[in-house]
Order: sequence, then structure tokens, then C-alpha cells
Amino acid sequence: PAPPFFLLEETHGDITRMAFPRPPASAGGALGRRNPTVAGRGIGPPSTAGRPGRHRCGAYVLQSKEDSFPLDPLDEIKLWIDANLASKVGGGVANVKRGPGGSGWAQTHVLELKGGGRLFAKVARGRGKDEMFRGEYEGLNAMNGTGTISVPRAFHYDDLYGGSRKGSWILMEFADLSSRLDQADLGLQLGLMHLAEPAPREEDEDEDGRETIGEGGDRFGFYVDNTIGATPQPNAWTGDWVEFYRERRLWHQLKLTQDTKLLRLGETALGRLDEIFSPVSVRPSILHGDLWSGNMAADGKGRPVIFDPASYYGHHEAEFGMSWCASFTERFWGAYEDVVPRESAGYAERRELYQLYHYLNHYNLFGGSYYYQCENILRRFN
Repeated sequence: PAPPFFLLEETHGDITRMAFPRPPASAGGALGRRNPTVAGRGIGPPSTAGRPGRHRCGAYVLQSKEDSFPLDPLDEIKLWIDANLASKVGGGVANVKRGPGGSGWAQTHVLELKGGGRLFAKVARGRGKDEMFRGEYEGLNAMNGTGTISVPRAFHYDDLYGGSRKGSWILMEFADLSSRLDQADLGLQLGLMHLAEPAPREEDEDEDGRETIGEGGDRFGFYVDNTIGATPQPNAWTGDWVEFYRERRLWHQLKLTQDTKLLRLGETALGRLDEIFSPVSVRPSILHGDLWSGNMAADGKGRPVIFDPASYYGHHEAEFGMSWCASFTERFWGAYEDVVPRESAGYAERRELYQLYHYLNHYNLFGGSYYYQCENILRRFN
């Protein structure tokens, strides 16, 4: 019988692009008219019309006359699951539902599996995988790797077939956010995450297993640049926290304002950072990076869950720059500070500077009254 698939691509032993089901001969549309063919034995029907395939890295790679493969993005995700994940999660996808949340640049979907479980996917149109989802993938897995607070594990992210200009997607664990959030439990688990040692990644080790990013991991930044909301967030590794926060956070946002007054006030304020941070010795903690009430909840078992990160390694106090929009209670702070005691000397000033980053970002995104909050904080450090 004819083989059920006409494409299987493998890269370094791991399946990265799915085997696409061969359409029936009667199929209409571009797929029925122009079935791609693949060069090689046993892969695909030899009689199909289209551009011959080529061989790369031990893989047969689809070549088609069409600019994009006429598959729905969700079909691409289903096929990836079938080839890479189905045996581990009890089967492929049985049903897809529109997911909660979403935004102007991404749609969310809940994928119900034949084995009874669920997965969660986001699809972005017109934005490539590295721009849209690499930072989220790395951030989720860096936090998940601490084994502390519940964070969805990300399985894969990729461009849609046809390339980054078509769009991209990310697949992760599904979290049933159906319980009431316990603030004390949230504070405890977040504190444990901030105390955790950076989770090692295979790609950050040399052939002998030695870590290659930072001596002992004692550096600030992240593996990739990401975004805070829609604003680019640079994360190049830096050995000194004050330098990182001054250049990669505050000065970066100030330059984006293109406002002469804020830039002038900012120059003076940023010149004082070494003095302001002198009372504390900062060690890198993995941070969520955008922790507000919309990015935290509790799952069906009542466990706190955090998601939609803008992660990097930084000072744990910087996690609370969005506390004005997070509704942390006394129970939260009591539990958190039982694990990570507050360093009182200079705390109030540092707290304002950590909030300033997010006020500047909100001004750059939304304008309006955030300008005066930025100006007022900067004046206090002039």
C-alpha cells in the first residue's frame, strides 16, 4: 500500500518537522493540485507534481512550488504532537477549543488529548518564532527548572510552514486556572524560586560539562533578549547588577521615550545608582520579570501558577517593580520574607527605582499620566 505520509524530516535524531498526511487524490485546493514530492526511497508518491526535494543533515526536506503549505496552524501543531509527544501524553489531539486570554498579536488554544490530558498553544500571525516565542520558551523553562512554584513547561516553538513572515507558535503544558490564589503560598513558592540556583541548560555547557555562561552562573541577564509587553527588553550578560540595571533597563527605557526632560533627569538619577545600591550585595535570581495580577493564578489543586514571563536573572527585589498592579497582601509579604528576608537599608529607594522601569515601559506603550509618575520619581533622585 502507498505510504501514509509524504514528508518526514529529522534533525540530529529528533523529529522537528512533522510527517504530513498524504491527501487523497480527490483533494481540492492547492494541496490537491500541487502535491510536493520528496527525493528518496520510500518517502512520498513518486508521481506527484512539484519541485523535487533536497537532502540536508540526514533529513528529507519538503520543497514546494507554493510559498506556504496550505495547512491550518493548528494542524501543524497537531502533527508535531503526533510525531514528538503523543506517546508521552497518551495520544494525539482529539479536540481543540479557543483558549483563555490572548492578545492583539497572539491567539490561544486548548488542545484536548485522546488520553484525557490537555495542552496549551499560542499562535501568532506575521511574527517569527524568535521574535515572538523564544523568550517565553526560555523563560518558562528556566523558572520551571527550579522545581519550586508551578510554571507551565514549554515543549516547543516554531515558525509556521512557509517561514517566519507567516507566523509562529508555541506549545506548553496546560494549567487549569480554576482555584482561588492563596497569597501566603504564592509568597513562599516565589521566595523559593528566587533562592534557587540557576537551572543548567545543555546548550550552556562545553564538551566536558563545564558551564560556559558566567563563572559559576554569577551573571545578570538572560540567554536571549525578550520583550516586556510589546517593548524590546535587552538581556546581554553583565557581571555587575548596577551596570545591568542602569544600561539594560532604565537607560534603555529612557532612550525610548525620546523626551528631553526625562533624559536629562535620568542622566543625573542613573549616576547615583552605585551609591543607592551600595548597602546590598546582589546575587542573580531567576525572575518572572512582569509579575502582575494578570500573570499569576492558582490551578485546580490550589497551587500558585505564574506565566507569560519576561524573564532574566537579576536582583530578587526587581521582581516587585509591578507590585502597584499585583495586589500583594500582608500574607504574601510575610511568607515571602520568611524565605527571603528584606534588606532594609536603602530598600525604599531601590523599590522606587524598580517601579520606575515599569512606569517608563507603560509610558512608552500607553503614554498619558505615566509620564508624571516617571518624572516625579526621577526628580527625587536629582
